[in-house]
Amino acid sequence: MSHLDILIPFALPPAEMSADLLKELHLPALATLTARASGAARRNEVCTEFSRALPHEKWLSQQFGMADTMTGTGSPPIAKALMQSFGLPPHPGRWFVLQPVHIHIARDHLVLTDVRHLDLTEAESRSLFDIAKPLFEEAGKELFYGNATTWFLRSDEWTDLKTSSPDAATGHNIDIWMPKGPGERDWRRVQNEVQMHWHNHPLNEERETRRLKPINSLWLWGGSADVPGVSDGYSHTFNLSSWMKAFEEYVPHRMTTEKASEAISARPKRGLLVLDGLLEPALSNDWGRWLEHMRSFEAEWFAPLLDALKSGTIGGITTILTNDARISHFATTRSSLRKFWIKPTLASLRP
Repeated sequence: MSHLDILIPFALPPAEMSADLLKELHLPALATLTARASGAARRNEVCTEFSRALPHEKWLSQQFGMADTMTGTGSPPIAKALMQSFGLPPHPGRWFVLQPVHIHIARDHLVLTDVRHLDLTEAESRSLFDIAKPLFEEAGKELFYGNATTWFLRSDEWTDLKTSSPDAATGHNIDIWMPKGPGERDWRRVQNEVQMHWHNHPLNEERETRRLKPINSLWLWGGSADVPGVSDGYSHTFNLSSWMKAFEEYVPHRMTTEKASEAISARPKRGLLVLDGLLEPALSNDWGRWLEHMRSFEAEWFAPLLDALKSGTIGGITTILTNDARISHFATTRSSLRKFWIKPTLASLRP
């Protein structure tokens, strides 16, 4: 029987705004899926206030055999797997994801800007990469190009260096999110060297004339020496994007689709669907756009998936909703939907 896990990062509204935001939402399908979930399968976990990975990043890493490794790395250890997804041949050693970023200088601290807002072109990224590569080589580090937003750095010595995912750090004072542990001074030394060479570079000056943020730093994360283990029984993935595509190599079938009907007709034995459209508005505190995305999810995904569950086309749905501090699981089956005495409600989304 087909089963689908649906991961929706930042579908849980922040605690201080949850009552007001949920009043603005009419999502009968999601309300049914969450309210009539099997009681024994409901879980609500509160995460630590400061964590180097967001709850949905930790959950994904657990599904692909990385839970133990994350204890030492902080951020999801996906560099080696992500390199493979770019078609880069296997290389020995310890590799990190390295991303060109903009760090905003506030009055008394530095803030990491969401990398999605940079609009960095391949030509711009290649120019910056060509500047940075010899500087890393001088420091004894290999640097590989993936795409405009994703590079890869080898440093076998940084086995115990803890890093933070960029989404975990976005919008915050970066002091506590910077790499920590053996090797952090070496990292900051070469990072500063690159920053000096990029400062006032004509490329950045030209970006500023177009009202784009200059690329003034690098973000290091995702360190790994090995590829992940096997997935937790997934036969299909749907809509894995960005760094999450690292996991596609370990699942037999993967699709990108905007239609619930295509995910349903694939009849996955066990499928993983990721709906990550809330990430950017939530990290930007754009709650008007967050509401718009939630409403579109209702029409495009929740309603047709609920219909498929009612008809028996899908045997079960587990909905995993998160924000930056919580993760909630709701496992719903066709039989649990028969609890007609339970009124559909979004109350479970509140803290």
